[in-house]
Amino acid sequence: MDLHFEEHGQGGPTLVLLHGLSVNGASFAPLLAHLDWPGRVIVPDLRGHGRSPHATNYSYGGHAADVADLLSPGEEVHVVGHSMGGAVGLVLGSGLFGVDVKRVTGFGIKLTWTAEEEAKARAMAQAEVRGFDDRTAAEERFLKVTGLAGRGDEVPACVAAGVHEENGRYRLSADMAASLVVGPPVAQLFEVCRAPVHLARGEADRMVTLEEMRAFDPDAENLEGAGHNAHVDRPDALARLIEKIHLGH
Repeated sequence: MDLHFEEHGQGGPTLVLLHGLSVNGASFAPLLAHLDWPGRVIVPDLRGHGRSPHATNYSYGGHAADVADLLSPGEEVHVVGHSMGGAVGLVLGSGLFGVDVKRVTGFGIKLTWTAEEEAKARAMAQAEVRGFDDRTAAEERFLKVTGLAGRGDEVPACVAAGVHEENGRYRLSADMAASLVVGPPVAQLFEVCRAPVHLARGEADRMVTLEEMRAFDPDAENLEGAGHNAHVDRPDALARLIEKIHLGH
């Protein structure tokens, strides 16, 4: 899979930022503005999202394999993933994809799923693609779906990449079928990840609780003043967390 990705900086260590469901790598722009990373930063659009092509199937392993293709053997890699991207980071940290992942930080990973939530994800994956006559309406839909309503001015490149024009009509760039990747068995991914894992959440994140996270990481923590999209709500706090966990600052 030939992913679209952005690259910042050079040298090592390499930091990989992995976005969540329905959004794209440009959502990390506020974080990058605050982050002091000494090496290269790679920010892909995962398959079926943003500017990357759609696929015939979606899985955490498929996403991890795509990301591994962007990296070199022996490269020191650190991974930070949001929500679904955090789960992909756990799989990438398994060592099964030839990537030397030193540490994984996941924020906003949904760890428990009800039967109703699983059914909703399956229904979303099978829903008919919705088209819009004008770009503004499509952008508003993108912001609502991604939980970024009212925040578009803070992530304009993300909004631009989140909408696709086709034959004079506009639709969301994300493949609806990509929703099939989310859901159980997220908890089992911690068993396959060989890299140390740190978990965090925005204190107002309704997707996951601190107690749920601490079952897997006793040092899991809240980020004050943030919801599910902590990289947009509190990019400064998340940047400091990344520097502390991955660089020892």
